[in-house]
Amino acid sequence: TVISVVVQTLCLQVHQKTCNGGLYGRPFIESFEETPMLLAVLTYMGYGILTVFGYLRDFLREWKIEKCHIAREREEQRDFVPLYQDFENFYTRNLYMRIRDGWNRPICSVPGAKMDLVERVSHDYNWTFSYTGRAVKDVVNMGSYNYLGFAENAGPCTNAAAAVTLKCGVGVCSTRQEMGNLDRHEELEKLTARFLGVEAAMAFGMGFATNSMNIPALTGKGCLILSDELNHASLVLGARLSGSTIRVFKHNNMQSLEKLLRDAIVHGQPRTHRPWKKILILVEGIYSMEGSIVRLPEILALKKKYKAYLYLDEAHSIGALGANGRGVLDYFGLDPSDVDIMMGTFTKSFGAAGGYIGGRKELIDYLRCHSHSAVYATSMSAPVVEQIITSMKCIMGEDGTTIGRERIRQLAENTTYFRTRLQELGFIIYGNKDSPVIPMMLYLPAKIGAFVREMLKRNIGVVVVGFPATPIIESRARFCISAAHTKETLDMALAAISEVGDVLRVKYSQPRVPDARRRPFDETTYDGWED
Repeated sequence: TVISVVVQTLCLQVHQKTCNGGLYGRPFIESFEETPMLLAVLTYMGYGILTVFGYLRDFLREWKIEKCHIAREREEQRDFVPLYQDFENFYTRNLYMRIRDGWNRPICSVPGAKMDLVERVSHDYNWTFSYTGRAVKDVVNMGSYNYLGFAENAGPCTNAAAAVTLKCGVGVCSTRQEMGNLDRHEELEKLTARFLGVEAAMAFGMGFATNSMNIPALTGKGCLILSDELNHASLVLGARLSGSTIRVFKHNNMQSLEKLLRDAIVHGQPRTHRPWKKILILVEGIYSMEGSIVRLPEILALKKKYKAYLYLDEAHSIGALGANGRGVLDYFGLDPSDVDIMMGTFTKSFGAAGGYIGGRKELIDYLRCHSHSAVYATSMSAPVVEQIITSMKCIMGEDGTTIGRERIRQLAENTTYFRTRLQELGFIIYGNKDSPVIPMMLYLPAKIGAFVREMLKRNIGVVVVGFPATPIIESRARFCISAAHTKETLDMALAAISEVGDVLRVKYSQPRVPDARRRPFDETTYDGWED
């Protein structure tokens, strides 16, 4: 009995430590394996060599020895102030152009579990492309944010969107405040508020503008914005446009955030030391480059402690996390009323376009009058609105089926399976164990282009990301898992990834191998004691 009590106590202590002092109702497990020192050195050397050769090629172009494809100022405008700095394009013309064929590939089908790519070739080292008129068929899509598989051209969402197109057309040609407010817009906002569990919600036609145009309406001069260092460009732009003071805290680091909050309360505004008018914390639900999930319970605790406001961007987490697909709040089992501004997009899990903001009714009424995106932007297209309504009802189960819940469960299973298999194959994987965004580290610049080309040869379409979108030594391939992926499709992709990983030698992970001499005692294999 005593041993049992001790074991239970130890297990409870371990669980509380894993769950950060009891703030979490479930273990919060993320993996960010350290970059091997040799790879870091080789990566810097690779970029250094590319830079040296870039300067050499620029010298040859200047003396007309090598043909110059880059944009240049006209001779008659030599005395003008240049429209752009030539040096700013150094990376683009000398590094990016070498692997440009790995990006911006046009597709000619629905971006579902499989897709068709337009075949293209380049005869001038990726400066220009020509199209052959053929298509690469049935490429496994491992890059689209189609988390719940609603990006499809058949089914209830497609039928509903087609029907409303015949009734309302494809364009509104006016703003919501003039002649562009449809009954479908009203229904969408009521449905979104009910889905999020908030008093009211407002829809916008563009996800990027939902952040960049609404943050300036909420904060201004004399306000302080605390932004995660890995926040999306739309959040960064919105913060800058607001005119507020911006301070950045380390990614998902609560000690860094609390220090900034404490200093803000103690010292106030610079020079005058007056109290800040308001303090706004900007975070995302899932960070699309890292695959990490925000430590929301801890952030909410700090928000309440220091009387700050919280702006939560759920672009990648809404629909993709939680037992009911309601995002990171559902994932952690938290109260939606604790988040002051709930933002998200319809471009990922809902297979549509646009974004939303949810919260208290007073907040939404204020934004309807003061948000530039609401006052000046054209209304959302009726077919897009219908796509969102139908897919959201499917997720909520209001369509009378269990398709939505099954897709949420399938996405979670696919995510766990794919992450586990990649780690078993020896790749370095970043992010949270439940995140459908799975970055796989490549590091060396030469392997960025090589990986995407080799994968396409095996009919697998992937997204690769490098500097300056990531730190210089953290280039990666980024896989996005979908509920539309079957186990056979994932196995096909894993086999190709493993094969390419062996060819390019990108299986960098160094798991700790247990010592065979310390294996547990097994009576079935005991042959006698040895000295």
